[in-house]
Formats: sequence, C-alpha cells, structure tokens
Amino acid sequence: MTREELIAFALNLPEATESAHFERRAFRVRGRIFMTLPGGDYCVVRLKPDQQKMALAIAPDVTVVVPGGWGERGATRLYHAAADDRTVHDLVQQAWKNAAPKSLISKEE
Repeated sequence: MTREELIAFALNLPEATESAHFERRAFRVRGRIFMTLPGGDYCVVRLKPDQQKMALAIAPDVTVVVPGGWGERGATRLYHAAADDRTVHDLVQQAWKNAAPKSLISKEE
C-alpha cells in the first residue's frame, strides 16, 4: 500500500483528523492518536500489547515492536509498502478502535 493510499484510508475512518505530533504526521480520532507517520516506508499504529503479539505472529515480515516503553505498551511499526492491503486495513482500523470512544465505535458496528 502506498503512503498516499494509507493516508486516504486513515482519514476515511469516522471522525479521523490529521495533525502534527512532535513534527510528525499524526492521525487522531477525537483528539486521541491512533497512527503516526514517522518514516517513509512505515507507520506506527497504536495497538494493545495482546493485539501487537497477534500482529507480530500473523504478519512478522511487516510488523516490528517500536523500541522502548512505547513498544512495550503496544506501539507497532507497520511497513505498509510491503504489506498487503488487508493487513494494513485491519491493523489501522484496530488502532482507530483502540483510540475511539466506545460510543463512536458502537455507531459504526
């Protein structure tokens, strides 16, 4: 998936917005970050630790734990250019759900 396709997908999620976070592009839902774009060929998605373990098991070639404390709490690098669209969509959407308020998620399901 290209960077432009990733951005378009993220912004198409309900109430998703883009703003800077420490000079990086960040995508938020109601002010909470669900994805950032720190590198050219990867994004960072905000998963829960158990979701991160699942992502690493299912897509080990395109997912990596972010070094340090953020990674221990679920921050995961997703190499979107090398990943299939389904994997990217699933992980970005899960990150959005993790950040979105429950009331918004229930409207979408």
